[in-house]
Amino acid sequence: MILIVDDIDANLIALQKTLEVHRLKVETANSGEEALKKILKFDYSLIILDVQMPGMDGFEVAEILAQSNRTKDIPVLFLSAISKEKKYISRGYASGAVDYITKPVDPDLLILKVKSFLKISEQQQELKRIQEMLFKEVEIRKAAQEKLSEEMHQLQFVLESVPQMAFVLSKDGALEYVNKQWSDYSNDVNQFPTKHPDDSEIWNKWKQHLMQGKEFQSEIRLQHLSSSEYRYFMMKIVPIQPSGSITKWVGTFTDIHQQKITNESLEKMVLKRTKELTIKNEDLEFSNHELQQFAWVVSHDLKEPIRKIEMIVKMIKDRFIEKDSPAVDYIDRAVNSARRMRLLIDDLLVYARLSAQVDCEPTDLNVVIKEVLDDLDAEMHPKQPTITVAILPEIMGIPSQLRQVFQNLIGNALKFTKPGVPPIISVTWQQIADRSIDSPEDPNGKFCKIIVTDNGIGFDESMLHKIFIIFQSLNNRQVYEGTGIGLAIAKKIIEKHNGIITAKSKIDEGSSFIVILPLKK
Repeated sequence: MILIVDDIDANLIALQKTLEVHRLKVETANSGEEALKKILKFDYSLIILDVQMPGMDGFEVAEILAQSNRTKDIPVLFLSAISKEKKYISRGYASGAVDYITKPVDPDLLILKVKSFLKISEQQQELKRIQEMLFKEVEIRKAAQEKLSEEMHQLQFVLESVPQMAFVLSKDGALEYVNKQWSDYSNDVNQFPTKHPDDSEIWNKWKQHLMQGKEFQSEIRLQHLSSSEYRYFMMKIVPIQPSGSITKWVGTFTDIHQQKITNESLEKMVLKRTKELTIKNEDLEFSNHELQQFAWVVSHDLKEPIRKIEMIVKMIKDRFIEKDSPAVDYIDRAVNSARRMRLLIDDLLVYARLSAQVDCEPTDLNVVIKEVLDDLDAEMHPKQPTITVAILPEIMGIPSQLRQVFQNLIGNALKFTKPGVPPIISVTWQQIADRSIDSPEDPNGKFCKIIVTDNGIGFDESMLHKIFIIFQSLNNRQVYEGTGIGLAIAKKIIEKHNGIITAKSKIDEGSSFIVILPLKK
C-alpha cells in the first residue's frame, strides 16, 4: 500500500490515477497531520510526500517517521514544485527520504522509481523476517543445548538410583559414565564386564548397530566378580539425538537370570497347556462358524418384518388414502425407505457371503441423488436451500455405497452453512479423459468428474489432508454436529470404486468436493 500526501486535491487525484493504472494500491492524505494518523493505523510500503504543506510540512513528517522504530524503515519519496534548491534537497535526504523529485513529474520515471522502492521495501521486509528467524533459531539452539546439559545431569542422577547396571557412551561407543552397580561385574569403569564366550556374536551385532545409529536390545550373559557365575541380562542401548544427530548413547543391563530359570520350568507347563488350547481352539472355531451362521440367519430374518412394513404401508395407501391427498407423498417415501432398508440388508448378506466383496451394477446417479435429497428433506426444510442438479451419467457401482457418499457431501453442505445465508448447492459433472483432477474434458473419456459445490463456511485448503482422515474434524463439534467419519467413509467408498476424491475451498467462500469415477467397470 502506498500513501500519497499533498494538500492540493488535483495533485492527489493525478498521482493516484497514475499509480492505480499500474495496479498499485493507493491511499491519500491532505496534510501531514492526517498522514501521521493513517501511518499509526496502517502499514505502508512507500510514502510519497509533498514538501510544501500548510501546518506540518513534508520535512517535519519525515523527521517524525525517522524517529520511530515502527516507521523508520518506510521509504519516503519527496515531491516538490517549489523547493528545488540544493539546500532543500539536502534537507530532504537528511530527514530520511530515499529520493527527492521535483515537479513537474515525469509519470514514467515516477512509476519506475515507485516500483523500485516497493521492491526494495519488500526485500528489506523479507531480510528482516529472515533475521528474526535466525535470531529465534539461535535462541532455540542455545536453549536446547542448555536443556540437554541439564537433562544429562538429571539422567546421571536417575541412573544412580536404578537397580540395573547403567552406563552412558560417547557417540563413538566409548564409556563415559557408569553407575555404582557396575562395580559388581567390572573392576574398571572404562571396561565392560566379562561376557560369556558363546555371546561374542551378540557383541558384534551391537557394534553394527553402533555404526548404523540404531537402538540395540539383546540377552547376554555376564560374569559376576565375586561368584564367577554367568548371569543372564537384558542389554538395551538407545541413542540420544536431540537435534537429529547422535550425541550420546544410554544403556542398561537388567538382570533377568531368575526369569530365565522360571521360564524353563514354565516351558513344560506351556507344552501341556498348548495341547489343551489346541482342543479349545477347535471348539472355538466350531463356535465361530455357528456364530457366523447365526448372524446370517438373523440378518436374513430382518427382511421379513421389512416386507410386512412395506406391504402394510402400501395397503394403507391403496385403501385409505385418496390419490390427491398430500399423504401420498409421505406414504411413497415410507415405501421407498422400507425398500432401501431391504436392499441394505441384502448388501449386508452379500458382504457376509463374499467376504466384503460386492459386485458392481449399472447405477443411475440421478436416482441416487434423488433418494439422497428425499432422505435429507427434513434437514433441508428449515434452511430453504437452493439445490440444482445436472443430469448425471450412469456408471458401474454399488448404489447403496454411492448413496452414502453423496449423502455425506450434500449433508455437509447443508450442515456447514453461514448464519442467515440460505444454502446454495449445485451438483454438476464433466466427462474427462483420465483418472486425474486436472484431466481435460473429453466426450470420449472413460471417467466422470462430479463436483458438489456450496456457499458455506469453507475451510483452509492447507488442512485438506486432514478432512478425509477418520475422526478428524476442522470445526467445533459443539456448533456443527458430526462424528468426523463421514468424509473418511466417502473416501474409502470412492477408492473401492477405483476413483478419487478431493476438495477445493476458501474460508467463508464455500467448498467444492470433486469426485472422479470410472464410467465403465
